[in-house]
Amino acid sequence: MSSDPKWIIGVDIGGTNLVVGLVPFEGGREVVALQKRPTESSRGANAVVERVIAMIRECLAEAGVAHDSGDVAGIGIGSPGPLDRATGIVLDTPNLGWRNFPVRDLVATPFGLPATLDNDANCATYGEWWQGAGRQVPRLVGLTLGTGIGGGIVLDGELYHGASDDAAEIGHMCVDLTGRRCACGRYGCLEAYASGPNITARAVEGLEAGARSALTDMTGGDLSQISAATVYEAAVAGDRYASEVLGETARILGAGIGNLINLLNPDVVVIAGGVTRAGDQLFDPLRIAVRRRAFPSALDVCRIVPADLPDTAGVVGAAGVFKRTTLGRV
Repeated sequence: MSSDPKWIIGVDIGGTNLVVGLVPFEGGREVVALQKRPTESSRGANAVVERVIAMIRECLAEAGVAHDSGDVAGIGIGSPGPLDRATGIVLDTPNLGWRNFPVRDLVATPFGLPATLDNDANCATYGEWWQGAGRQVPRLVGLTLGTGIGGGIVLDGELYHGASDDAAEIGHMCVDLTGRRCACGRYGCLEAYASGPNITARAVEGLEAGARSALTDMTGGDLSQISAATVYEAAVAGDRYASEVLGETARILGAGIGNLINLLNPDVVVIAGGVTRAGDQLFDPLRIAVRRRAFPSALDVCRIVPADLPDTAGVVGAAGVFKRTTLGRV
């Protein structure tokens, strides 16, 4: 590897989308030659890897960078977990259907570059700590709301991984002992209420039970066309039922975040994902719910903010994790 590489390849593998880009080695918010494609996990794990490899090649070609030129330090990969960072293996991820899958080496081998693997939500959180909304504060907690709900914890510049790389599985915090069944097989998880698909499911359940809403007109009566984004759009436009669904989502998220604030006493909580597009419709009731749960002294020193890198935090963070892991600094 060259003594002065210019780029790190960042790869963000999500349940819905794959995102790849070149991140400046010395850091920066701008991602070069950004590529984004649907994950299409139903086609199988190897098909996803082939797509990631093709996206990396297209990214390098667009930027005019050769992978073996010395200008590329390596590849940072974020993937849903649980996973084993040391071996680069995804152990079991419900939202992708992967088990014991060596994604790190399969992605890196065609390029002959060193690579790291970390949880995708850890990477997104690290991106927001490195270059985003919680830039290099001492203590940061991140939540990513998408196909599932992920989380990350940064303490003094280091991601906290726990004893078995399973720390910060915030989406599987129990918020209702006898609640909705989660994709993980357990009941009452935060993800079972506030992930994108479950916001959609709760909205549709109410409509099927007779609730009146503009959501029905927006989708021509085809409830299968409703998405979390449709719910946000209707709520922002003033639809009462959609606002109720979003308000319940905010209250449940607020309970979880209040627990996290009491446990970790962070400086910043960053929330990423499409749900943040709802703006005050989400954050106003969420902050009220947090205030009911968190110790006032802990809440007084904590900012709850939307992500500053909504489309690239995972890519930036994966690159940052690579640099931190291989060099001990960012």
